[in-house]
Amino acid sequence: MQAVRAFSRSGSQLRRPCLTAARSAVAATRAFSTARIRPAVAVAAQHQWRQARSFAASSQDKDSDDDFKPKRKEVPEGDAEIHDMIAQQVRDNKLMVYMKGTPSAPACGFSMQVVRILHAQGVDFSSINILDYPAIREGVKKFSDWPTIPQVYLNGEFVGGCDIMTQMHKSGELETMLKEAGLVQGK
Repeated sequence: MQAVRAFSRSGSQLRRPCLTAARSAVAATRAFSTARIRPAVAVAAQHQWRQARSFAASSQDKDSDDDFKPKRKEVPEGDAEIHDMIAQQVRDNKLMVYMKGTPSAPACGFSMQVVRILHAQGVDFSSINILDYPAIREGVKKFSDWPTIPQVYLNGEFVGGCDIMTQMHKSGELETMLKEAGLVQGK
């Protein structure tokens, strides 16, 4: 890829051509809005920027092999089957978190807070992204009789959501529970 050299106060740095195209599109749009250049120039710059962005955004090739496409597990449709599946997940994993997003990319602040707390405690945990599975999202609320997400389960028992986890973390009660469950070694 050809790089365009640009200079800044801190020295020289390399920039990608699509950034240069984006900057020229922004500059052309600003100039057009102040009526300093012709509309055709602004449209051409915006078209150039869109072409650069469309290349970067087209990461999913329709001709790609099915082996490389994301695979998701099938979720049962009935309430009883979903309840059984959640019960098995909670039973099979010592520490289970139902959250929005993933531990590496939480999709809400409350889920991020729970992940930070568990990482601060130094424990490994399993998680389900309920945004990918709407049936599990509703099913877990019925399972625990708790209306909000995230939900944390320890040794098959519902611990709570973000507010309860935060309070337990601050008081030291969470660390005690995790030690008793054998997930945290004594310090």
